[in-house]
Amino acid sequence: MAEMAVTVAAAAAGTLRPCTGVSARSVAVLGRWRPLAPAAPAKLRLSSPAVRVPRATSPAAVEQDGSNTDTDPIPKIIIDQDSDPDATIVEVTLGDRLGDLLDTMNALKNLGLNVNKASVCLDSATGKCNTFALTKASTGRKIDDPELLEAVRLTIINTMIQYHPESSSQLAMGATFGPEAPAEQVDVDIATHIDIYDDGPERSLLVLETADRPGLLIDLVKAISDINVTVHFGEFDTEGLLAKAKFHVSYRGKPLIKALQQVLSNSLRYYLRRPTTEEGSF
Repeated sequence: MAEMAVTVAAAAAGTLRPCTGVSARSVAVLGRWRPLAPAAPAKLRLSSPAVRVPRATSPAAVEQDGSNTDTDPIPKIIIDQDSDPDATIVEVTLGDRLGDLLDTMNALKNLGLNVNKASVCLDSATGKCNTFALTKASTGRKIDDPELLEAVRLTIINTMIQYHPESSSQLAMGATFGPEAPAEQVDVDIATHIDIYDDGPERSLLVLETADRPGLLIDLVKAISDINVTVHFGEFDTEGLLAKAKFHVSYRGKPLIKALQQVLSNSLRYYLRRPTTEEGSF
């Protein structure tokens, strides 16, 4: 196991359990995945094991700082597969409030991961950022399967809600895991934006933004694979109620032609709004 170096750590009492819950629909497809090959670094940067997630502690049971939802910072979680060829980089931001570095590390280790490096950085624009370099304990390599990446994302969100319950109302997952659901609901049709760019001679770059929900990362990979497009994970960001994804995609080792780009875009738009479509409307 790689030696873990912690630059700055703030210890908190107790050890968290890993998040273990995804949507019923997502769990049904977990067994169908094949590992994805790591993607080569790309220049474009986004701005922003099946597991069960326990409900977070109520706000009254956790020490509060007197803030309210009008001033609470927007939680951000970035899962980056492009910037490091040997590890999955995860960045977690919640203004200047994060302090549960060791607890998050323990939760991630319980997923069968090595935390090769964990650090805290301070930025005047984004506030306090916890950064983790993760590899699979079984192989020593970066995470390459979407179900485990989604488990990492949900575990971090659950940890954040448990220690900072005020973030529950700022996250789409707050309705499922947290003590307080978001006051606003995001319209999937309005929130969804899909763009496809050239990404070298062998692949294209799919950039997508949509309303967040549990299991979304797995659902997106399945929707892309269902039309025989090869997908390599690039980056997946959780930013408040929204999710922003970057995937490297190809068809038979070539970039997607315009017609296939349109098919992919239409398929994803249908797939993303399908949970709210009534069966009788067909």
